Amino acid sequence: MRHILTLAGREIRDGLRNRWVLAITVLMAALALTLSFLGSAPTGNVGVGPVEVTIVSLSSLTIFLLPLIALLLSFDALVGEFERGTMMLLLTYPVSRLQIIIGKFLGHVSILAFATVLGYGAAGIALAAAGNGNGFAVWRPFVAMIGSSVLLGAAFVALGYLISAAVGNRGTAAGLAVGVWLAFVLLYDMALLGALVADQGRTLTPEVVNLLLLLNPADAYRLFNLTGFANVSVFAGMAGLAETLRLPPALLLTALAAWIAVPLTLAAMIFQRRQV
Repeated sequence: MRHILTLAGREIRDGLRNRWVLAITVLMAALALTLSFLGSAPTGNVGVGPVEVTIVSLSSLTIFLLPLIALLLSFDALVGEFERGTMMLLLTYPVSRLQIIIGKFLGHVSILAFATVLGYGAAGIALAAAGNGNGFAVWRPFVAMIGSSVLLGAAFVALGYLISAAVGNRGTAAGLAVGVWLAFVLLYDMALLGALVADQGRTLTPEVVNLLLLLNPADAYRLFNLTGFANVSVFAGMAGLAETLRLPPALLLTALAAWIAVPLTLAAMIFQRRQV
């Protein structure tokens, strides 16, 4: 455990030195604060508060932004060490390959979690200071959104590690990382929508659609935040979809956890077999 924490600390120090932590935190805080204040304008008399509007806005932003940041953090985590020759030096220390990958992963996730909690938390503090939202019931979806955002980021960090373990150079890893982001964030839902229109309900039953949605971490995150809480789903226009899909929040969180565990396990297996 000591070796894992040492490796995680090394990644955090590298992130501080390269200004990754500062850049991500400032970006997340600036966007979150902007959306929180702009989002309070249209609430009016429609029965929702600024907190719900902010959750919907931040959830939509997170799906596009956080996976990209996570992949940029992690795509060269292993292959970059091989190219620089530092992996051979690292392996001379009394540390296993599994400890290396877990320690580096925890370091990158810690950077992402710190930036997310601080950035989105700043928006929550600003909303509370402005007198928006009273009671735990109002803030529970906001806290859940922050926690699930960290899980989404960790899932894409794990995917970045899988790419980094499988390829031989940083250029290929960078290209694949962009491809993974495009596939999960943009193309997957477009393809699924096209398939639903073409199928006309013959093969793609609600049960099949549920499974297909769970196969995309971005969709699991979106559904958790936009359908998991009644006051948010009504404003987001997802109340009817929540009744149709019937995917409980616990299952959606389990899917996100699986998207962390499976790619990271595959990355560790590939890394164990890789020649230095």
